[in-house]
Order: sequence, then C-alpha cells, then structure tokens
Amino acid sequence: MNEKRFNSRIKLNQDILSKIAKIDQFQGLWQGSVRLSPQILGRLKTWVIITSTGASTRIEGSKMTDDEIARFLRGLKANHPKSRDEQEVAGYADLIGRIFDNWKTIKLSENWILQFHSILLHFSDKDQTHKGTYKDTPNTVVMTNKQGEEVVLFAPTPPYLVKPEMEAAIEWANEQFEKHEMHPLLVIANFIFEFLAIHPFKDGNGRISRALTNLLLLREGYSYVPYIALDEIIEQTKAEYYLALRDTQKHHKTENEDITAWVIYFLDALVEQTERARKLIENDQPEKLLSEKQLEIYRLFDEGREIGVAEIVALLKGTIQRDTIKQALSRLVKLKLLERIGQARSSRYRKN
Repeated sequence: MNEKRFNSRIKLNQDILSKIAKIDQFQGLWQGSVRLSPQILGRLKTWVIITSTGASTRIEGSKMTDDEIARFLRGLKANHPKSRDEQEVAGYADLIGRIFDNWKTIKLSENWILQFHSILLHFSDKDQTHKGTYKDTPNTVVMTNKQGEEVVLFAPTPPYLVKPEMEAAIEWANEQFEKHEMHPLLVIANFIFEFLAIHPFKDGNGRISRALTNLLLLREGYSYVPYIALDEIIEQTKAEYYLALRDTQKHHKTENEDITAWVIYFLDALVEQTERARKLIENDQPEKLLSEKQLEIYRLFDEGREIGVAEIVALLKGTIQRDTIKQALSRLVKLKLLERIGQARSSRYRKN
C-alpha cells in the first residue's frame, strides 16, 4: 500500500477545516441536547431507511418514489419483489436497516464488504452469480455524448488488482482510525473515494459506497446519521456528486493526485445533514416527531377531511383507544399540524 499517496492527496485548507469544525460542533450539540423518545427515534429511523433506499436506488436509475417504496416494504414479507426496481429497493433497505441496527458489531473489513454486496443483491434475479464477489471483467465507466458516441469517463482498477487494492485501502483506513493522526471525516472521504476508484464490483458500487459511508460515520460517533438521510442529500446534489468524482478520479494514481474537490463535496453534504438534524431538534419539522399512533391519526386528514373524535374512532375500527386519540389530537394541535374547530364534544379537526 502506498501510504504516502493516501495521506498526501488531501490538501488541507481553511475551508475544509471550517466545515469539519462545524460538523463536529453539531455532533456535540446533538449528543448534549437531543431529547427525542426512543419511540420517535425508532420511527425516524424507519422513515430514513425508506428515504435512503429511495434516494440511493434512484441515483442508479430506479423510478420508485418514497411513498411507493413505503407501501412496497410494508408488504415485502408476503410478496417477493418482481421488477428490477423492487429487487434493488428490497436489497438496499435490508442492507441499510442492518447497518443502522448493528453498526456497533460491524467492522470495516473485506469480509463485511463482500457480505454487504451479497445482501444488496440478494433479491436481484440477474445478479445471483456474482453477488458477494469482486468483478471478474473490466467495468469502465462510460457516457454517451450528443453524437451518440461512447466516451470513457473513468477506467477503474482491473479485476486482477481489485483484491490487493481493496485490502490496502481497508488496512490504511483502519490504521488511521486507530492512530487518530488524520481526522476521521477525512479518512472516510479518502476511503470512499478509493473504493469508488477501484469500483470492485460488477454492479452495486455506488450503493455499497453510500452504505459504507453511513456505517463509518456511525462507527466514528456521528450518532444522528440514522435519523437524517445522507443518501437523500446526495441524490439532491447528484450533479455535484458526479462532477466532484470525475474531477478527482481522472488524476487517480498520478503524480498530481488531489481529491480536494471530492472532500469538499463530501463535507458539504455532511454539513447539510447537520443543518437538517438541527431543524429536527428545533421542531421545524414537527410531523417527524410524531409517534406511530399519532402519525396514523394524522394521516386520516390527508384527504382534506374535517372530522371529530367519534369519527376517528370509527375510521380506526377500535385499534386505538379513545383517550389516546384525544391525546394525539391535542399534540397535533399543539404542533400546529391540525386546527381545532368548535369546543368540547362538538370539536372537529382539520389540517392547518
């Protein structure tokens, strides 16, 4: 492993240091001030699995919306995924859910990365022969120009070098995490860049890289990661994501190797994640702070209904007790998600 190359290709500047400081400052704030109940955090995590899955698969060409994914995942146990999009969604949701639940016991290792790939492609009919294994043919990244010609954007590591290069990158990252000589965010950015440059799998490299990013952030103490979808931020800045990678990958393994543009993009995405988490703490997104039962009641108003307690009891067919419904309505009004019309027994509610 060329440790010197790994260490020297990040050119530190004040902008990078400022972004790191901002992210770390928020991490301290999150740990010190978040007071969300385990029930609410659990619901947030469930929603982030959906939004992360939607974003990460759409980056790779899927067409399913978050609402479609939520409905599909609710029925997944009873129905095997049929379409390519459904198979990709099922695999990524399974993978990111396992990471969020078990990150403390998952290490950065070749075996785990191969297992991630196997989980990701578990439902994919066309990928059964190569899931959980490195590529055995070149996977040059190309694009088609306006003239209909294929243009090579990037030539990743050839198959015969994938294993030694992956081992070297993993060894370097683990040593850096242990020695604490380089800030962990820079180690993560550096490792993910190298992973994408190697492009070790026939398919699924982008999704695996985003899953690994979530894992490594959690392992390095960024505990808000399961509650704000980083994948969604990457989807929303997809053009900048690819531009930063292309600008830096073209110098990969050269004397002029410099991944500053990628590091800045990566840190900007993490800064945006902290801003969204801050809004969560400050109740700027109150609907995300509802319990499952409160959310179920709130959804009854989606079609512009104006309804009272008795009608809610009937609509829910006794699945939620009357007193719980009243408490939920009171909270929804307090959060200004619903408006109360009338007084006492004649009170009715509608969306604000």
